[in-house]
Amino acid sequence: MSSTPSATTSGAATYDPFIRGRFPVGVRTLQAHDPTRQRLFPVEVWYPAADRHTGQDTAAQTQDVFVATDGVRRPQLAVRDAGARPGTYPLVVFSHSSLGHRRAATFLCTHLSSHGYLVAALDHSESIAPELALGDDTGPQRDTRLAGWITSRVPDVRFLLDHLLDNGGWGSPAAPDAGRVGIVGHSFGGWTALAAAGVEPRIRSVVALAPAGTANPRPGVIPVPLAFARDRAVPTLYLAADQDTPLPLADIREQFDRTPPPKQLVILNRADHWHFADDVETAHEAFRTGPVTGEAAWIPAAMRPITELCSGAQAHLFVRGLTVAHLDATLGQDNNAARLLAGDLVAELAARGVEVTRDTEEAAVHRGHPSFPPTA
Repeated sequence: MSSTPSATTSGAATYDPFIRGRFPVGVRTLQAHDPTRQRLFPVEVWYPAADRHTGQDTAAQTQDVFVATDGVRRPQLAVRDAGARPGTYPLVVFSHSSLGHRRAATFLCTHLSSHGYLVAALDHSESIAPELALGDDTGPQRDTRLAGWITSRVPDVRFLLDHLLDNGGWGSPAAPDAGRVGIVGHSFGGWTALAAAGVEPRIRSVVALAPAGTANPRPGVIPVPLAFARDRAVPTLYLAADQDTPLPLADIREQFDRTPPPKQLVILNRADHWHFADDVETAHEAFRTGPVTGEAAWIPAAMRPITELCSGAQAHLFVRGLTVAHLDATLGQDNNAARLLAGDLVAELAARGVEVTRDTEEAAVHRGHPSFPPTA
């Protein structure tokens, strides 16, 4: 039996990737052992659940509650260990930001699963490997550990794909489709998604949320430039924030311009870097008012208060809907999704109370940047 995202069967008149899909959502935690690197990865998997769980994922009494890395109990729109809906589903890997975790964007992962996607995220190596913990390191020792973060990221993604697709690490009636694999990442995870697509042929679609990867990063931002040495076309959607403090829009545009086509960049107005995570208001203000030292100390001082920016609800609608549409169009070959993305997204989002700006491949040409890998 094969299942496809609900949006792909709904018809042009009713296609709406911004609202929750027709499937209830289940969530399960796995432990995946990498014998090559001797690392044990916690993995979260979200999946379409059986019909008997309808409504349980949205009800406070029955939905999952987990303890986040900050010790706060957080609900998510999924049922813990729910029975799976049998079928074969597109697989999407989610890659978290630096100092993040696998459940940093449950608003997005659960939404994708409600539209018929199997979504998997692990805690990246820097979160679980003692030898990569920064601590109070400075100078060359810190640089060595950061280099370990960088070199571990793409192997983490490839290991997760191997575990789920080749090694039977999932073993559920809701099976991943090896021919329909996408990746979504935020910040350092956005860089991870873009870098992994360059070397991992199983990845056929990318959504980069405020990704790192510019050639000239700001102080305190992990230096992870991208060469975009791809030998195939990988449809790529950039979602960015116009007020992003650590990864300014000019840097995102420079990176987007160098990305091989097909590609698209949509910018959320009055938004900053933390508008792509769960609990936007709390996350933004915690960083803006918290103690940040070293090279990154300038970042909170430069951030605007959340009251001057768009709401978390507006940001989540923007990210959820466009991510689903891009994946529907590229992994599901959904013509309705493709038409939406090719249409007037500014008006589409404005009608939903969200202000955006749109960039295209043509805009990159006008800025004078090549949209192909550099030759030197």
